[in-house]
Amino acid sequence: MSSNLEAKKLVVADIVEKLKNAESMVVVSYSGLTVEQVTALRKQCRESDVHYCVLKNRLVLRALKELNIEGIDNLLEGPNAFVFGNKDVTSAPKIISSFIEKNKLTSLEIKGGLMGTEAMDVAAVKELAATPSREELLATMVGCLVSPVSALVSVLEQIAEKKEAA
Repeated sequence: MSSNLEAKKLVVADIVEKLKNAESMVVVSYSGLTVEQVTALRKQCRESDVHYCVLKNRLVLRALKELNIEGIDNLLEGPNAFVFGNKDVTSAPKIISSFIEKNKLTSLEIKGGLMGTEAMDVAAVKELAATPSREELLATMVGCLVSPVSALVSVLEQIAEKKEAA
C-alpha cells in the first residue's frame, strides 16, 4: 500500500473523530478571504473552543459515508472550510455568523452543515446562530429562579422594618 493512501486513511480517520466529537459542523465557502481574515477567524475559533480547518471534500465525503451521514454531499464542491463546534450546537454557527456580520464579508459564505448527524441548510445554520447558547439559557433560568426569592427577601425586610418602627 502506498504511503499516500495510508496518509489519506489517517486524515479520514481524523475527520471521522472530529465529526463524532462535534455537536455541530458548518461548511463554509472561503474563497476570497485574505490571510489576515483567515488568521483572525482561526484565532476567534480557538478562543471559543471551535475548530476551523480546510479539508479535501473527497476525504470529508469518505468520512461522512463511514458514519452513514447523508444530506450534505451537495455542499462538498469548491474550496470549503469546515467549522466544528464541540461545546454546544450553537458555538460553530455563532462564530461564523458573527465573524461574517462583524467584518461585512461576502467572501465567506455559509453553505450548510450538520447538527449531530442531521443535515442543516443555510437557514437552519443561521437560526441556530441566533439561538442562545446553553450557558446563556442556564443563566436566564437561574435569573428567573433567583428573582422571586430576592423579591421575597425584600418584602420580608420591609415587614421587619415596619414591625420595628411600630
